[in-house]
Amino acid sequence: MILLRPTPTALAAAVFANLLAAGAHAQDAAPAEPIATVVVTASADASSQGLPPAYAGGQVARGGRLGLLGNVDIMDTPFNSMNYTQALIQDQQARSVADVVQNDPSVRVARGFGNYQELYVIRGFALNSDDLAYNGLYGMLPRQFVASELLERVEVLRGANSFVNGAAPGGGAIGGAINLLPKRAPNRPLTQVTVGVESGGQGYVATDLARRFGEGDRLGVRVNAVRRDGDTAIDREGRELSLYSVGADYRGRGYRLSADVGHQDHQLTGARPSVTMAAGVPILAAPASDSNYAQPWTFSGERDTFGTLRAEADLPGGATAWAALGLRSGTESNIISSPTVTDLDGDATMTRFDNVREDKVRTGEIGVRGELRTGAVTHKLSASASRFHSESKNAYAMSDFAGFGSNIYAPRDAAPPSNAFFTGGRMDDPLLTQKSILSSVALADTLGLLDERLLVTLGARHQNIKSFGYDYTSGAPNARYEESKVTPVAGVVYKPARGVSVYANYSEALQQGPVAAGRDIVNQGEVFAPFVSRQKEVGVKVDSGKLGMTAAFFTTAQPSAFVLERRFGVFGEQRNRGLELSVFGTPMRGLRLLGGLTVLEAEQRRTAGVVDEGKDAIGVPGTQLNLGAEWEVPGVQGLSLNARALHTSTQYADAANTQKLPSWSRLDVGANYLTRFMDRDLTLRARIDNLTDKAYWASSGGYPGFGYLVQGAPRTLTVSATVDF
Repeated sequence: MILLRPTPTALAAAVFANLLAAGAHAQDAAPAEPIATVVVTASADASSQGLPPAYAGGQVARGGRLGLLGNVDIMDTPFNSMNYTQALIQDQQARSVADVVQNDPSVRVARGFGNYQELYVIRGFALNSDDLAYNGLYGMLPRQFVASELLERVEVLRGANSFVNGAAPGGGAIGGAINLLPKRAPNRPLTQVTVGVESGGQGYVATDLARRFGEGDRLGVRVNAVRRDGDTAIDREGRELSLYSVGADYRGRGYRLSADVGHQDHQLTGARPSVTMAAGVPILAAPASDSNYAQPWTFSGERDTFGTLRAEADLPGGATAWAALGLRSGTESNIISSPTVTDLDGDATMTRFDNVREDKVRTGEIGVRGELRTGAVTHKLSASASRFHSESKNAYAMSDFAGFGSNIYAPRDAAPPSNAFFTGGRMDDPLLTQKSILSSVALADTLGLLDERLLVTLGARHQNIKSFGYDYTSGAPNARYEESKVTPVAGVVYKPARGVSVYANYSEALQQGPVAAGRDIVNQGEVFAPFVSRQKEVGVKVDSGKLGMTAAFFTTAQPSAFVLERRFGVFGEQRNRGLELSVFGTPMRGLRLLGGLTVLEAEQRRTAGVVDEGKDAIGVPGTQLNLGAEWEVPGVQGLSLNARALHTSTQYADAANTQKLPSWSRLDVGANYLTRFMDRDLTLRARIDNLTDKAYWASSGGYPGFGYLVQGAPRTLTVSATVDF
């Protein structure tokens, strides 16, 4: 598969020129016979079926994308997933992907190492925002923060999934994957304006416009523009966001096109950093919820432009072929200073770290999907090929390691120290330091037996991983990795009764293997095959039509490497196993439920020197409980009240299990009121996150082997008004 190198702007121009030309042709052509009105159910992936419908209550969908398998109903898939809708995103006034997935009992939100990158911990394994998929394509969206206004749905697939989606370029997706669907123009014209404000004075305005054009409304265009600016609920912290996106779709006779282009500019000033407790220092109580121990000269900025194009064509015999292309260009610039606490009084040492980064990503996939029958057995066959290519330019500059003093309870501002102590590359002209190329081919067959009451999915993906490293200063090559692996999958669904599915699966997750490195080892430079994390899962799903429930038992083993008797090798593993319970829907008129429970055991096994054998992995709580409810108030048309309770049990910040975070619980409440004002629909929303203003450490770790702490946000009031014109 050959991928060209057009810029995102050129891609956007070409995409929309073709779409508008197609629409104009449809308008100008004189039809030979009357054209029936097309009922448009536009979907982000250009599929003829459209988006899977929403489940009762409208907060989640009945199904979602499973990579090359396409959109699959939750009762037909041998995996456990949850697909959150735009209605939920709007009603909860979610700002980012992190706000949405906090509804999921299998997910907790952390942060990248030494930055402000959103990171999602699924079944106890980290998923970097680098590894989010956008309309099925990796690497398309900003790395640090993805604004929710881009999104129609947030699809969370729980469990190892390298067969379904291919190996994640950032090495995540061990415990699950997140796919984000862009918005499409609905059947009716949409002109929506939202204004709002939140604690600290953060102002907000957003527009959402959509129209369909041409014969039978075949061409749809949707435009979103967002602006956030001002301080947040955290003292002296500022946030600025500008977002623009356009999504289009065209439904021809026997083919469908969809495309997206967007630009996001996200800037943070004085953002509260992560905290590290030095070795031997126990976990101290979190400072006041709104306190800020950031230095005033710190900032983080990110600008990204991205575009995708997807096409689907109907083939003879009922088969469907598809192709997709995506491009992203991104820049980042940061000055970061994080405290390392050195004593029980909260005294801390801080240093300065500057870095710049430029990313160029291009990716694509092609595939075909069809159905056939052999005797009493039906077959849903899928085949796909994909390729991902990224190049990253980086440079950094640091202050001396002695640093300067502060205190997390009584922060002290300091003049910015010199960043010339240790440098890598030129900050004004960074060189290429990393290149990654991932390619794969996959085949799958879902067999239907016993009148489709028994579904068996079998498949395999051949994955090739290439990685190249280059010196920061000279640009000379200094590392190379190239290995391949076949990733199988097996899944079964049995429906013993109407509305009941029992399922089981075996699946794997693939990561780039290590290269032997260290002092005084006998196999310096040895290249290891990709890490294979193996998952086994069984579960049951119940669908009453109004209320859905799922239960799943799973175990996943992830390899780990260390030096043993002077040889670097893959000797250890982390094993996560647990129970997931989920509930969603409307158990009674006027009441919506969404929540669940995850019980986890994350154990270190075969550790270096056996010193941490059997101890808990960093940053994995034993219990995660979510319970959300929305109630339509009787007698007050259009008014609904909602609440969400979150509980996370204790977790550790070090492998030796000497630094233990206390458990935390949080309550969020809100109200929505839909009314008419000046003959327009008006929706008023108010929400308070962390109602009791609890000060707590929300997470530890995220980057392997490091147990840095992220403090939970303070009480935050958000109010908004949405007018439909």
